[in-house]
Amino acid sequence: MINAAHAIIYADDPAAARAFFRDVLGFANVDAHGGWLIFKLPPAELGMHPTRPADNPDAQAWAPSGHHELYLMCDDIEATVQELKGKGADFSGGVEEAGFGLLVHIKVPGAGQIGLYQPRHPTAYHLEG
Repeated sequence: MINAAHAIIYADDPAAARAFFRDVLGFANVDAHGGWLIFKLPPAELGMHPTRPADNPDAQAWAPSGHHELYLMCDDIEATVQELKGKGADFSGGVEEAGFGLLVHIKVPGAGQIGLYQPRHPTAYHLEG
């Protein structure tokens, strides 16, 4: 029986990325060995997105099949952004309307960026089973 999921972020500077998740985002962690931290993530959900618009199968792909992305979710994006800025987080732009919710991108030191959004869609992370 499946009992969890494990996400991976590849980083040019994994020590900096791990410090960011530990110190700025405040995620609990275990040291698997020699500073290789494994982080507890918040409750999660998984969405399957199409690679192209359903009404235009010849359109340029939004992403290749099999592509994965990680987004963190929050209840109040403005308050969360201010809290994270106070802890030293840097953002690659401002909060924007994305249809499904309000979205911003957090720069992860040594590892690109991840999304943070306040959803406007029904969520599944609280469901049992």
